[in-house]
Amino acid sequence: MKPEEIRKLDAYFKRTFQNPSLSVKARPRKEDSCELYIGDEFLGIIFRDEDEGELSYNFSMAILDVDLD
Repeated sequence: MKPEEIRKLDAYFKRTFQNPSLSVKARPRKEDSCELYIGDEFLGIIFRDEDEGELSYNFSMAILDVDLD
């Protein structure tokens, strides 16, 4: 993703979840997605989806069963 997109997504997540510890970072060798962190902890991947001229972003977060304990 372009740096401008990452900055906008970073601001969106911080504003939406009212948490300045959230940060969006570029993925090495991947241009169609970026990563969301809270502090140093990885939360998930944000995918860029462009279909028929419409642009959207999809956030994917895996939750392991051991994390629920």
